[in-house]
Amino acid sequence: MRFLKCLAFWAALAPLMFAARNRPTTAEKRIGTSAEVFGEIMRAPDRGIPRGLLERAQCVGIVPDLKRAGFVVGAQYGKGVLVCRASGGRWSAPSTIRIEGGSIGFQIGAGETDLVFVVMNRHGEEKLLGDRFTVGGDASAMGGPVGRTAKAQTDALMRAEILSWSRSHGIFAGVSLEGATLRPDNDDNWELYGHDVTHRRILTGEIRPPAAARPLYAALARYMPVRSPRS
Repeated sequence: MRFLKCLAFWAALAPLMFAARNRPTTAEKRIGTSAEVFGEIMRAPDRGIPRGLLERAQCVGIVPDLKRAGFVVGAQYGKGVLVCRASGGRWSAPSTIRIEGGSIGFQIGAGETDLVFVVMNRHGEEKLLGDRFTVGGDASAMGGPVGRTAKAQTDALMRAEILSWSRSHGIFAGVSLEGATLRPDNDDNWELYGHDVTHRRILTGEIRPPAAARPLYAALARYMPVRSPRS
């Protein structure tokens, strides 16, 4: 009798254990949200990030729901994902990231915004591969141009290593990340890959992408086709 009761208990518990094991982790959910944000921004009529810039980009970062607050001195904090072009131009596995920092300026108000930034060359990418990176200090940065046919041929834009945009309350525009710091989220990367792994190994293509990254790759493939890396 005791055996039968024990057997019945584990039979009832098994579906719950299976569901828990297959429930998306926080990091996996963030990858999915990032894919949605990128697709929504790029589908906006006559807005979004110029395709010509995306095709030349070496890395792309997406931070959904970046927290921002400010009164004279602004502050921001958020988590997102970053992918870079690895060997053969394919996309690396996603590394989860944290972005933190402040900017000096008249920024009354608080809220959340979706952030997208692109790294335009290998020098900027190499800086990102470290454990901590300061936008503007470690690599030149500026707000990116908006619009499908926007011309991005000015000397400043062509020299910038990082271009960034934000979307808040339906408004999409180039935004400066000057002074913000970016670093890998090692806890979330552990959760995502199941073992200790470095930011560099992920972004240089040494780590196999998780299944949760498929929606992100699908969104990127539509606007940032695979190509041979450029310096």
